[in-house]
Amino acid sequence: MKRYIRWFEEITKEDIPIAGGKGANLGELTQIGIPVPPGFVVTVDAYFDFLKAGNLQKQIEEILQVLNPENVTELQEAAEKIQRLIKNTPIPEEIAKQIMKAYLKLGSLGGLKQAYVAVRSSATAEDLPDASFAGQQETFLNVRGEASVVNRVRDCWASLFTPRAIFYRQKNHFDHFRVGIAVPIQKMIQSQVSGVMFTTDPITNDKNTLVCEAVWGLGELIVQGTVTPDHYCVDKKSLKITKIEVHPQKVQLIKIRGKTAKVAVPRSLQNVQKLNSLQIIELAKLGIAIQKHYFFPQDIEWGMEKNKLYILQTRPITTLKKKSPSSSKKEIKEAELFLEGEAASPGIATGPAKVIFSAKEIKKVKKGDILVTVMTSPDFVPAMQLAKGIVTDKGGQTSHAAIVSRELAIPCVVGTGKATKIIKTGEIITVDGTNGKIYRGEVKKKKIIKKKVLPKNVKTATKIYVNLGEPSLAKRVAQEKVDGVGLLRAEFMIAGIGVHPKKLLEEKRGEIFTNELAKGIAKFCRAFYPRPVVYRATDFKTNEYRHLQGGEKFEPHEENPLLGFRGAIRYITSPEVFQLELEAIKKVRNKMGLKNLWLMVPFVRTPEQLIQIKRILASVGLTRSPSFKLWMMVEIPSNVILLQDFIEAGIDGISIGSNDLTMLTLGVDRDNSEVAGVFDERNKAVLWSLRRVIRIANKNGITSSICGQAPSNYPELVEKLVRWGITSISVNPDAIERTREIVYWVERKIRRGKR
Repeated sequence: MKRYIRWFEEITKEDIPIAGGKGANLGELTQIGIPVPPGFVVTVDAYFDFLKAGNLQKQIEEILQVLNPENVTELQEAAEKIQRLIKNTPIPEEIAKQIMKAYLKLGSLGGLKQAYVAVRSSATAEDLPDASFAGQQETFLNVRGEASVVNRVRDCWASLFTPRAIFYRQKNHFDHFRVGIAVPIQKMIQSQVSGVMFTTDPITNDKNTLVCEAVWGLGELIVQGTVTPDHYCVDKKSLKITKIEVHPQKVQLIKIRGKTAKVAVPRSLQNVQKLNSLQIIELAKLGIAIQKHYFFPQDIEWGMEKNKLYILQTRPITTLKKKSPSSSKKEIKEAELFLEGEAASPGIATGPAKVIFSAKEIKKVKKGDILVTVMTSPDFVPAMQLAKGIVTDKGGQTSHAAIVSRELAIPCVVGTGKATKIIKTGEIITVDGTNGKIYRGEVKKKKIIKKKVLPKNVKTATKIYVNLGEPSLAKRVAQEKVDGVGLLRAEFMIAGIGVHPKKLLEEKRGEIFTNELAKGIAKFCRAFYPRPVVYRATDFKTNEYRHLQGGEKFEPHEENPLLGFRGAIRYITSPEVFQLELEAIKKVRNKMGLKNLWLMVPFVRTPEQLIQIKRILASVGLTRSPSFKLWMMVEIPSNVILLQDFIEAGIDGISIGSNDLTMLTLGVDRDNSEVAGVFDERNKAVLWSLRRVIRIANKNGITSSICGQAPSNYPELVEKLVRWGITSISVNPDAIERTREIVYWVERKIRRGKR
């Protein structure tokens, strides 16, 4: 019998595939002794088995296939259809029984058979460092009774298809059926005070400042933006409170006669500070401990019942970005300041105001408008996507408007109190999201010469490389604190040439291919010099090559190009094309003098193929030397099993391609949405392979790296790689800073002998 229930004590942060982001984090916090209300998780398997039992996936796909997500009406209608379909489908008996049994057991722990619980959604793609899906799915508070809990679980499953959730997945290219949903169910905390805490200031990115927001009652009103919370700042080093802003609060959410209700805050409390200084410091200490454990700034929900603090959720802050010119502080002259609020998302934007009062009016918002409203909700997201800036009457830094604005990187001012009353649709306004100010008209900005801030001198033994392919990005990314390019993809440059190399050879124009490729590679080598640039030889598949001019003549049709004519076998079968590529490498190294260019060979199926490749290299005068390293991709199980033989054939280093290695280890076509849900680089079999190859590489004195998507997506994997002794980690440009920080703290713990 399949087990659909896992208690928090059985779950760690590694269990996102079964417990979702929220569930995995609640389990992890429980494991490390953070005060978390007790509970259990209805696993992702229950959701997928429910879909299967009701034959729902096909029906949902049919609705989504004809959907234009940019059309607000279509999006809302599709969401309603799908949610109705899910809510009207019976839950399989075995799943329902296990939920009810666990609910009764949870109640008995507190001496109640019918306990009040919170039923919460936990998607497998939420609470990740690069993309937070927070707030898209439903949470149900003060649920009581077995039947009610089971029905609310199904409502959580249905909320995976709200308009915002559908839109967000489309925008971020997440397959709808690769994202699963678990449902954590935990003892309801009847919070006298609750709120949100950021372990890094989300507006200024100040890593030494912890920000806490607090309201009376349950915390839903913060997210909704219905009330403006108290705002406290704490210096993390000294644990001194640096700011206390108290905001009046007239309404709160509390339990009344078994139901969550919005009621008036007693007059005696309306203007009172929600947390005292000792409670603020106690909460800050919990936040600091949680960040230290995760090695990454956290967005934490908390509640206080009977003067005891509880942590209700934690997730990485996904909106920390480097300041751009538009988000830096600027002097504004000759403008009429007429409204102020709370700075919620940095930057300055000017445009026509569009004042609306509900999600039903979002069609009025056009691209480039400044959206002005009372407060936003998930239904506003399509309009927020079009807006140039956002202003709200209500809310704080953790309201829906603030969080989504930071995700969209648009200026936002919240909690103005009266924006919708004094701003008129059509008038030109300027929003200063950095300072929380709104100006009438188009402002003139005077540039201020900014002092250069030297980066912190953080050094790591593990090198941090970057994955790149687009030459236009080379100069900008080279300014980052990065040790080189760990994966230079050829495919972007070849697509830019646009002609199949065999067609050019047939027309005796092969030098065009060589010269254009050399020109592109040289841009990277110059920008990063003297740091190494590891060029991966072409790994186009047949279906990709066929799109090049003349490609149909030279490329066979393959049912599964991912397992076909690619990588090393191409170079052996068509050495004349490979030689064009090698001539480009020689031109960059020898004629242009850029000796920081190395070579990496992908998809080498056998040691014999590697030996043949080395013969081709030798025939054109490319041999290993202190300035020319030869790496091999490890992305096939045979690479893992026979790594010692590959090393003995003669290589200087390896780089793990986690995308293909995961695909081939688990037998999952990563281009096939039908089985995409199984694809997970953190699967135990994949982790076993990663650990094995790193250790064999270290034993043989060659370097080891990883260049697949996994370390960019999963900070917890970075910790494992460093502990196993990997030499370098190559990540996407947006993950450089946080990866270096994680590596630094892991290495520090290792030096101190901590696990």
